[in-house]
Amino acid sequence: MAVTMREVAQQAGVSVATVSRVLNASGPVGEETRQRILETAGRLRYVPNGTARNLTTSTTETVGVLLPDLYGDFYSEVIRGVEGAVRAARYHTLLASVHDGPGELVRGLRTLVGRVDGLVVMSPDIEADVLRANLPASLPVVVLGGEVAGHGSVDIDDAAGAAAMTRHLAGLGHRRIALVSGPAPNADARARRDGHRQALAEAGLAPDPALELAGDFTEASGYAATAAFLALSPRPTALFAANDAMAIGALRGLREAGLDVPGDVALAGFDDVPVARFVTPALTTVHVPIDEMGARAVASVLGAVRDPDSVPSALTLPTRLVVRESCGARS
Repeated sequence: MAVTMREVAQQAGVSVATVSRVLNASGPVGEETRQRILETAGRLRYVPNGTARNLTTSTTETVGVLLPDLYGDFYSEVIRGVEGAVRAARYHTLLASVHDGPGELVRGLRTLVGRVDGLVVMSPDIEADVLRANLPASLPVVVLGGEVAGHGSVDIDDAAGAAAMTRHLAGLGHRRIALVSGPAPNADARARRDGHRQALAEAGLAPDPALELAGDFTEASGYAATAAFLALSPRPTALFAANDAMAIGALRGLREAGLDVPGDVALAGFDDVPVARFVTPALTTVHVPIDEMGARAVASVLGAVRDPDSVPSALTLPTRLVVRESCGARS
């Protein structure tokens, strides 16, 4: 039979309420009494009954996180930010990913209902109707990387970041700047493409459809795009990939073609994932506060969990240009 909190209280010579305050860190208890309770609980091998406690409080003490993928440095950094904030709040994380479109997204949402007190959803193209149809109105939801009416959100200024990078490349004298964008339906990809085009116009450079190619945010798509760009005449003198993974794939493609980076082609990415500073040459990129995005989303969700009358806010975090060796400019 499992040891109960009442047995711990009897052995320690205190009330059940005092044991509860110590084990749940929910109130003041004298240090001597606290140590005696902890020693008694350890000796009896007491394990808290989380299920019973949650039935009593109608909470799960868990934050759900639904991501489109779990692969790659970007998502690892998001999860790192989420986990740090969740642990600091003495909650747990229930993590799920979806890969195969709207149907799997709906199944993922429904799977988390009843298991979490709040939900962070990373899907820049999710619609309010999908959330409303598949989640209870009482469940706090924060969207990561997009905005959905009626819900909190944490996003970044994609367009401003991409515009800053293209201005930088144009300022170095480049007039044929190629863009490997993300998937056309993706909201982040569209915003980065729009920022790029805006900066081209500011520099007096007309957009050239031949200098834009859609990737899918993977290294392989950046690698494949490089071959297409190098077949152009004249070829681009600078290549801007809409995320670091595609930039790293492009770096491999440029090297295989016998080209020097940045001597023959300047190269830039977006996100500033940890590996960006360790490739050779180190990657010029747009810094995104990835782990902070995850942490801010958790803070917003838990704020709504603790105060159901509050409304999670829409937050947009700034980006910044990080100049390293791959673009040929001094940092």
